[in-house]
Amino acid sequence: MSVRKRVVAFIEHVKVQAFITTLIIVNAITLGMETSPAIMAGRESYFYAFDTFVLSVFVVEIAAKLFGRGLGFFKDGWNVFDLLIVGIALVPASGPLAVLRALRVLRVLRLMSIVPQMRVVIQALITAVPGMVSIVGLIGLIFYVSAVLATNFYGAQFTEWFGNVGASMYSLFQIMTLESWSMGIVRPVMAEFPYAWAFFIPFILVTSFAVINLFIGVIVDAMQTQHRQEAEEIEQHVDNETSALRGEIAELRTEIMGLRNLLQRVDAD
Repeated sequence: MSVRKRVVAFIEHVKVQAFITTLIIVNAITLGMETSPAIMAGRESYFYAFDTFVLSVFVVEIAAKLFGRGLGFFKDGWNVFDLLIVGIALVPASGPLAVLRALRVLRVLRLMSIVPQMRVVIQALITAVPGMVSIVGLIGLIFYVSAVLATNFYGAQFTEWFGNVGASMYSLFQIMTLESWSMGIVRPVMAEFPYAWAFFIPFILVTSFAVINLFIGVIVDAMQTQHRQEAEEIEQHVDNETSALRGEIAELRTEIMGLRNLLQRVDAD
């Protein structure tokens, strides 16, 4: 085995990945603790040392993968994601860039690339993006039409909520989320317009219970597709290994038969 393959095998070993995962989780906890002045009092040097150690481990891991895989490193989107996260952490957070120090918490996002279950979910979400874009467009169309209607119907009496299209869209968004929609907006409007329910109830049914559920359906379908693809890849891998094993067995049989024939000729002589 070449040196590069040994490096990749080591860095991707289960125990090494478990160690890195533990570091990410502990680092997430310490980053949260750093927001407490009481905890940080007199302990800044310890937190800084641990933070430097964690960052050093991440840099060594990325460097090892780059060395082991070469340009193939960039063919895996998760490797590029890890490189960006670690690269952001390496930006000097001093002077005018001191605000970037808060971006260290982005390291926690590396869990998405290390934990297989999270990777499946993220990949499913990415797969669902085209369908979600269509749904977002549909919701935007419904919101715009509803906002224009609400502005024309109720804008004169309720300028704060429906005085213009922008205010109407915000109010309708609050109604869609079902946050204080009844007592906060709809009932006061119904006090002036008794049949306003005929506008708001269908809007809630269409947006909150119909269109929003389409998001869930698209995501669930994408996750099922992702699981099927993984199962097919595993099955294909097993088939390939089985075929290779059968070929090796056939070669062994041929060699054994050749040895038997050779022994028979020797015995005959």
